[in-house]
Amino acid sequence: MSQTIPEESVDVFGPDSILRRLVNEARWGLAVTRATLLEAAYPQIGAALMENSTFLTHPWRRLRNTTMSSRRILDPDPRVRDREAARLNRLHARMSGTDAQGRPYDATDPEARAWVVATLFESTVTMCRLSGEALDAEAMRRLYDEHRTFLALIDGTSDHLPATLPEFWSYYDDVIAHRLENNEAVGVILYRLFANVPAPPVLRGHPAVWTAGRAVASPVVTAITIASLPEAFSRRVALPDLPGARTLMQTAYLSAALATRYLPESWTRVEFFMGLLDPSHEGAGPWEAVRRQAGKAAALARLLTPASDEDDQVVRSADRFFAEVLDQTGDGYLRWPDLAAMAREIATRLDLGEQEEERLFQAYAAWWRELQTALDSDGDGRVTRREYAAAAACLPGSGLIRIADVLFDATDVDDDEKIDAEEYRNLFRTAFHRDLTGSGGSYSRSAFVRHFVSFMSGQQHSNAYTSLLSQG
Repeated sequence: MSQTIPEESVDVFGPDSILRRLVNEARWGLAVTRATLLEAAYPQIGAALMENSTFLTHPWRRLRNTTMSSRRILDPDPRVRDREAARLNRLHARMSGTDAQGRPYDATDPEARAWVVATLFESTVTMCRLSGEALDAEAMRRLYDEHRTFLALIDGTSDHLPATLPEFWSYYDDVIAHRLENNEAVGVILYRLFANVPAPPVLRGHPAVWTAGRAVASPVVTAITIASLPEAFSRRVALPDLPGARTLMQTAYLSAALATRYLPESWTRVEFFMGLLDPSHEGAGPWEAVRRQAGKAAALARLLTPASDEDDQVVRSADRFFAEVLDQTGDGYLRWPDLAAMAREIATRLDLGEQEEERLFQAYAAWWRELQTALDSDGDGRVTRREYAAAAACLPGSGLIRIADVLFDATDVDDDEKIDAEEYRNLFRTAFHRDLTGSGGSYSRSAFVRHFVSFMSGQQHSNAYTSLLSQG
């Protein structure tokens, strides 16, 4: 007698899922980078990116969160999948507005969401082809079905993607020919993001090394990305045909494939590279010894150079705080999307439920209303760096206190009105008492609120809060 498997235990992608395997490989980053550019050329997506996203100022954080979210959606446990889909829907529901041409955009638009999944599928197929591992007809059909399932988990339906592969290619070509545009987001990704990408957390203490490396790598990454794009798209948005770019691009894809095939698996998984880029990332075991040695070398360098680390421990100016923490979208102003980005990061980091997340957003909204009342004298919906710096010391703090209370409640999982070492690490991903002090091996609500308000008003530096809110 056959046994029916309970629905809640069914893995919708199956043990042989192509998509799940690729998401765990570091080389999939080539496909994701390419897909992101094609997504940005879609008018609604491009507008949402420019108005709400922190991808320009915090690309490493965006990479980490995208990786984490993709894994949750692909998790065998339907409860994990459903929770993440609901979180993404709440996040996107808060992103809507009007672009510079007066056209409305909405991150929940089903056609735009279908295009995001379409670009991921086509870019994954292209990655395999350029890597010398072209998918056969059956594998490509399976991969497409998995992407349609991915869309259905997020959007509730896959109807906005064609049902069959032949129909998909017609749809894909039509969107490129008639819907995509050379907008601001495309230019930012190609010519500003790669050229100005901030150092990953592990290299923050070595700006000269990062600047030199970036100067060499940026044009190479740009050339590889442009060369991998569909020719019809490149012609439509007038991208340059750089000499030698195709050879460079093919070399990059083939090298990534060879590394995946012949290097130890632990070296080619995404955790390995995430651990290198971000010391706070979990599962970064292979790089622990490297980071420890780098930390010792950095400490020795600080002892041998006249400039001490004390400057980083003193109270930072409100002007510097504005640039490093408050201006999340990098446009030079403080607006609601900046505070919403902070709330999204915290909600993602702590995997907050709907009620906790809504409470957090409402607290940030209350603080924004206070800032507008106190600083936005012309009513244009934004605060300049100079306005904030001039008034930071006397700004109202009730909204900040509400935010701190929400953070404390979300972190204090055992409801004992104290944050212990484990709870602290869950929030900050750093060692307990790294730079915040409590008593008795715990952190009281009053101390937590006091330090949070001091930090958010730009009056007191905090490595832990900087790690939470401002690391790229």
